[in-house]
Amino acid sequence: MSDEINTSAKVTPLRKPVPCPECRHPSHRDHYPFCSDRCRSADLSRWLKGSYAIPVAEDESKANDDFRD
Repeated sequence: MSDEINTSAKVTPLRKPVPCPECRHPSHRDHYPFCSDRCRSADLSRWLKGSYAIPVAEDESKANDDFRD
């Protein structure tokens, strides 16, 4: 048996790098989908401050009609 390690094997990443939602740099595996801890923390801060919100319907009866179909 040989003690040498085969270094010619090609490893494909599980996820393709996508642009960071904060700064558009390529994402990093440790902080996916962000590129760094700084961008990840900035996004979390916005969530905690309530900057992100799910839009609601002005008319409640209209919103209920959409779910009956």
